[in-house]
Amino acid sequence: MRSYGFVGTGELTAAIVEGLGADSPEVFLSPRNAKIAHDLAARFPSARVCGSNQEVLDRTTTVVIAVRPQIARDVLAELAFRPEHVVVSAVAAVSLAELRELTAPAERIVRSIPLPTASRRASRTAMYPDDSVARALFERVGDVVVPADEPTLATFSAATATFAAHLDQLATIAGWMAEHGVAPEDANGYLAHVFGELGRTLAGFDGTLGELARKHETPGGINEQFRTAVRDPARVRKTLDDVLARVKGQ
Repeated sequence: MRSYGFVGTGELTAAIVEGLGADSPEVFLSPRNAKIAHDLAARFPSARVCGSNQEVLDRTTTVVIAVRPQIARDVLAELAFRPEHVVVSAVAAVSLAELRELTAPAERIVRSIPLPTASRRASRTAMYPDDSVARALFERVGDVVVPADEPTLATFSAATATFAAHLDQLATIAGWMAEHGVAPEDANGYLAHVFGELGRTLAGFDGTLGELARKHETPGGINEQFRTAVRDPARVRKTLDDVLARVKGQ
C-alpha cells in the first residue's frame, strides 16, 4: 500500500492518522509537536516519527502539508521535493500557484480541507484539483467533494471558519444554564446530546438547511423568538466575505 508522510503534526494530522487506523499503510510523521507525534506512533504500529521534515519527504512520495498558514512558506522553502512527490496541502490561504513554486519540481499539487471528523472516518474533504492519490487518502477517512475551481474551494474553506463560533455559542448557553442553577456538567452534557442528535438529523435530511430550520420552530414560539433576536445575516455574510478574502490572500 502507498505510504503517507505528514509535515506538521497537530490536531488535523492526528485526526487523519486516527481515521486511517490500525490497518493503515506506513505513516511518516514530522517531529513538530513531538507529544502528538510520539502518541500516534505509540498507538498505531504503522506510524513512525522522523528526525526532520526532510526525512518525511525522503521516506515517501505522498506528503500532506499540515502546518499553520503563518509558517507554511518558511517550512516549505527549507524542503527538497522530488518530481514524483504528490503534495497534498491542508494549509489555507496558500494558492496552487504559490505551492507549485514552493514545492518544485513536484508535479502533482492538491489543495484540501480535511475536517477533524476524519478521526472517525466521517470527514467530507473538499479538495482541488481531483487527484487519484489524494482521493484515495481522503476516502479512507470519509468522502470527498471536488469544487469546480480553486476560487470555489476557497469558499468551502471560509465556511469552515464558523466552527468555533457555533461551539462558542453553545458554551455561552451552557454557562447561562449554570447561572440559572443547572450543574455545569449537566448543562454541557444536555447540550452535547441535543445538538449531537440535531447533527444526526441534519446528516440524514434531504431538504435545504432553511427548510430544516423552519421545521424546528413554530410561529410565535420560543425557537422563533430566539432566532429572530440573535440573527444578523448581513453581519454573517460580511464576516464570511472578510474571511474569504483572507483565504484568497487578498
